Amino acid sequence: MPPTPTRHTGPRIRTSCSTWCRCVTTSPCSTLGAGTGKLTRVLARRYARVIAVEPLDNMRAILEQVVPEAETQAGTAEAIPLGDASVDGVFAGQAFHWFRNDDAVAEIARVLRPRGVVCAVWNRPEEPSPLPRAYRDYIAVLHEPRLKAVQEGPTLAEVLGRGPFGTLYEAEVFHEQTQDRDGVLGYASSVSWIASRPDHEREKIMHRLDELLSEGPFTFPLKTEIFWAIRR
Repeated sequence: MPPTPTRHTGPRIRTSCSTWCRCVTTSPCSTLGAGTGKLTRVLARRYARVIAVEPLDNMRAILEQVVPEAETQAGTAEAIPLGDASVDGVFAGQAFHWFRNDDAVAEIARVLRPRGVVCAVWNRPEEPSPLPRAYRDYIAVLHEPRLKAVQEGPTLAEVLGRGPFGTLYEAEVFHEQTQDRDGVLGYASSVSWIASRPDHEREKIMHRLDELLSEGPFTFPLKTEIFWAIRR
């Protein structure tokens, strides 16, 4: 069974990404690697039509409950289930590093209309962290294999530079997010490198995280990094 859906499944990605990217509110947009819908929820408040593309059934099931107003499609960044020149914006929240390759960039260029925007968003935790040291250490061990693969790959600028895109712009937003204990555990259960594991493994991990986490609430200092480029 997928993790229980919750409105507290992650640090809120600021609406700044949709403001800077300058798509009008009537623009059809897509989210790739949409996961459990953190960024999709933000975009659905702004745009008339949002198509969320996510390959994993269990994560897509959560997304459909959390953001029912968005359309959902099974698919990957390397095989986007959309027509040619069908959207004005393609967004990825906490996900672009998993498909930072030429095949994905070619597909993004295919579905984008001329002058459409591709936008990647990441939330980065700042110090000091409010979480217990043992909790953070266990999370780091779980994340390390995926993180190493990302760090050894090409940069976003390198990959987009090989496609039909102009200058890569970037911006930062510093903010805070407060979550209760259930919200912190809900976020942990929704990240791809936990949510994509087999049920028995995920349940064991979440049980251990529950043991390590103290009582909340927790206030997280965050930096949201936003990168975008325009299709030529």
